[in-house]
Amino acid sequence: MMKIALIGASGFIGTKILAEAVSRGHQVTAIGRNPEKIQAQKNVTVKKADALNVDELTKVLQGHDVVISSFNPSKGMTGPDVYDKHVAGNTAIISGVKKSGVKRFIAVGGAASLKTPADIEFLDSPEFPAAYEPFKPGIRGTRELYYMLKKEPNLDWVFVAPSVTIAPGERTGKFRVGKDHVLYDAKGESKISVEDYAVGLMDEVEHPKHHNQRITIGY
Repeated sequence: MMKIALIGASGFIGTKILAEAVSRGHQVTAIGRNPEKIQAQKNVTVKKADALNVDELTKVLQGHDVVISSFNPSKGMTGPDVYDKHVAGNTAIISGVKKSGVKRFIAVGGAASLKTPADIEFLDSPEFPAAYEPFKPGIRGTRELYYMLKKEPNLDWVFVAPSVTIAPGERTGKFRVGKDHVLYDAKGESKISVEDYAVGLMDEVEHPKHHNQRITIGY
């Protein structure tokens, strides 16, 4: 059993990571802006903490084996300040993790920084869907987290990027793990269910195979 601190435990991806971690018997401190949205259950301690308050976050994170961050301030937000909120929150979280003394940090990332077959970052490629344009500030913010982590050689981090499309689905336990490039299936689609993404992320938590690098999970 591991002691896991999960930031953003009430979110779209955070809830599935929480469920997967609990199903594996781990002790989880579930941290969220809205703790009332986090279901009380065995082996889960619910904590409210402001991601921008480094001292508050540091205290909550201390004593854990690993910190998982599913921080996302941009749900339903498309304004230009969303990017700044991502950067400010992730800057505080990284600082809090380092001050807490926890060495292992797993970040829920996005596909924006992954490279296409043409070696262009997905966000900057012609493949980037026009429908995602209004959400670009938040997507850029998530990509910036990867750049920020690359400047943290003393933190044992992994940036876990989903495929281009991540949506509720089945927990099959069957997927591929890649590194710097978008994963495509036999139909040329890049997708993963939230449930299988959580499985892949928790596999990395339990059996660390990657250090100070980005990985991606897809079918």
